[in-house]
Amino acid sequence: MKSITVIADKGYDSNKFRDHLDDIQCKIVISPFRNRKVQYEYDKHIYIERHLNECFFGELKHFRRVFSRFDKTQSSYQAFIDFATTLIYLR
Repeated sequence: MKSITVIADKGYDSNKFRDHLDDIQCKIVISPFRNRKVQYEYDKHIYIERHLNECFFGELKHFRRVFSRFDKTQSSYQAFIDFATTLIYLR
C-alpha cells in the first residue's frame, strides 16, 4: 500500500487523530504542542513546505476576485488564479 503523508499544523495534534492516521498507515507530519508529555518526531523540512504553501494561499486571497469567487465558470476562475499566481511570482 502506498504511504500518504498528512501535513498539518498544531491544531490537529490529538491522540485520536494520530491513532486514526496510524491505522490507515499515513506518514504524519504534525508539529506537537509544547505541553505534550510525549513529544513526537516529525520531518521539519516537510513542515516548512506546508508553511510556504499556506503563506502563498494567504497572498492569493488578497485578490478580491479570488476569495469572493466572482467568476461564473471554472475555466475563467482558473485563468484568474493563474494570472494572480504569475503576479505574485513576479513581485
